Amino acid sequence: RRVPGVIRRSTSAESAATGPAATGAAATASAAEVRQAAADPPGTPTADGISRGVRVGVAAYVIWGLLTIYWKQLSAFEALELIGWRMACAAVVMAAIVTVRGTWPRLRTAFSDRTTVLRLIAAAALLTANWGSYVWAVVNDRVIETALGYFIAPLATMAIGVFVLREQPSTAQRVAFGLASIAVVILTVSNGRPPWVALALAATWSLYGLSKRQISLDAIDSLAGETFVLFAPAIALLIAVSGRANSVVSSADPREWAFVLGTGAVTAIPLMLFASAAKSIPFTLLGPLNLIVPVINFGLGWLLYDEEMPAERVVGFAFVWVALIVVMYDRIRSARASRL
Repeated sequence: RRVPGVIRRSTSAESAATGPAATGAAATASAAEVRQAAADPPGTPTADGISRGVRVGVAAYVIWGLLTIYWKQLSAFEALELIGWRMACAAVVMAAIVTVRGTWPRLRTAFSDRTTVLRLIAAAALLTANWGSYVWAVVNDRVIETALGYFIAPLATMAIGVFVLREQPSTAQRVAFGLASIAVVILTVSNGRPPWVALALAATWSLYGLSKRQISLDAIDSLAGETFVLFAPAIALLIAVSGRANSVVSSADPREWAFVLGTGAVTAIPLMLFASAAKSIPFTLLGPLNLIVPVINFGLGWLLYDEEMPAERVVGFAFVWVALIVVMYDRIRSARASRL
């Protein structure tokens, strides 16, 4: 049921807002845009609003994509510990953002409702699994597999719509499911194992989006609630690993400490940019922008970090790309037809 005093449920676009976080590329968006992201009132998008929304949306996705470079700076540390630091630092940053936005009453109301708390815990668990899979893959030189995961994610979301929400699939969606299945088979045969990281990223991200639809908070307050739920476990984890010789506490230099403590900010900045963009541009335009993240990760893994890209892998990716093209064409055609 809806929690009294809490604003509307997050949209499917908002539920995508907490994906791979930011890097130092946050400079691509002005501080004014970041502040405005939390304050823009809803309204009918104008031509100028759409243009600004596209710029802000592109900035958010580019920041998310370049996060791979950010996490590579911390590859000396274990992924589990890094996730603990991200959870803790993100909770601190989100507390500051909630204070600026003046939405503590909404969160207090939400946390007074048992159903909402359980949904926040479920979303937080899925978010942790997604963050953990991503960071583990990056620090273990499997960046290209993360790209595959985020290419597959839109198809996994469609699968949830069909098999969980009982939505009727279109012909284009059936074709896309078939192409994606072929891709997974090809990549499994070529690698000698299923692409577990990619499948885990796609599954947790899609299920996270589904869970966000059940939470009566907007994207920013929902992420705040999720990080608050994770704060105590994160602190307990960091205390448990602090005595290890290779832990952040025991071995990080000042530069590494700066990157570790910055994980909270790089989680929040692109989220707020995305939240602003989602209010300004049509979903048919916002959807294709999602592909910026895996395209950047694919390029970084292949060209910057010299990960292997044999012919079999290219073929597997090609099937996924064709599936996405089929789906995007179908959505654009449907959107145009609905306006006639």
